[in-house]
Amino acid sequence: MRPSRLTTRLKALAEDRCYRWLLRRGLRARPPLSSGHDGATGSDTMSVVAERVWFPSTSGPRLAGLIDPPRGTVRGWGVFAHGFTLGKDSPAASRICKQLADEGIGMLRFDNLGLGDSEGDWGDGSFSHKVEDTAEAVRFMEGTGRRVRLLVGHSFGGAAVIAAAHLVENVRAVVSIGAPYEPAHVEHNYDALIEHILADGEAPFPIGGKALTLRRHFIEDVRAADLHERIRTLRRALLVMHAPTDNTVGIANASQIFRAARHPRSFVSLEGAEHLLTGRNQARRAARIISAWADPYLEEEAPRAG
Repeated sequence: MRPSRLTTRLKALAEDRCYRWLLRRGLRARPPLSSGHDGATGSDTMSVVAERVWFPSTSGPRLAGLIDPPRGTVRGWGVFAHGFTLGKDSPAASRICKQLADEGIGMLRFDNLGLGDSEGDWGDGSFSHKVEDTAEAVRFMEGTGRRVRLLVGHSFGGAAVIAAAHLVENVRAVVSIGAPYEPAHVEHNYDALIEHILADGEAPFPIGGKALTLRRHFIEDVRAADLHERIRTLRRALLVMHAPTDNTVGIANASQIFRAARHPRSFVSLEGAEHLLTGRNQARRAARIISAWADPYLEEEAPRAG
């Protein structure tokens, strides 16, 4: 039976009252993901949905990414590099990118080789591979007409963005969050396996519910990485963010990175935060600081350090 005009009107009125009730409490209704081709997403005035994208890694397999589009006036674009075995949907990556997007800075976050939704074998990767794929993500964005001025990296990804900035011309500002001064610091995650891997070439590496394989070339590559020289010759603005209470990558790493850097350089203490930034508002607070700091470097005629 067809609903009467009165029934339809009463239903619309009820929905409108519910909507205004949500607004009074600071809540927002989340629209469904729009239908369409893979990568197409919908948005409305209430929320902006991330765009699903794929691009090839430097070794061939496709990497899965999400672009959090800027809300309102577009201030600029950036790329986010996640931590060691984390991913684009980790709290730090997701919350920081979404907050930056809310403030007008669109961000691409992506899963590294063999992680999350990306293709390939994580065991085929390395620190150098992560660096090169971060630069490849920038090139992908620029190929779609979105010029990337900002690189943000968390933990192991913080070291990667410092190195990757040397490979991409248009980047003007780099942010490291809880990053190690020496990429080999990551060995604390698998120190019990090192002798076995060096002798046999590889070993199973279960971490965070993932069944990964760690290979000799990863260890050799990360030990050979010289981040000091890349920091010293960065020639881009650098923001070093670190929590004094970080028990995974100690605050001394931030001091070493900051001392090695040349101006323009800045340091912000993430007071009360922990390494993964999972606490209430920790990641969003970091993003708001990044947004304000990066502002002069997002302009079309952005200043170039050095």
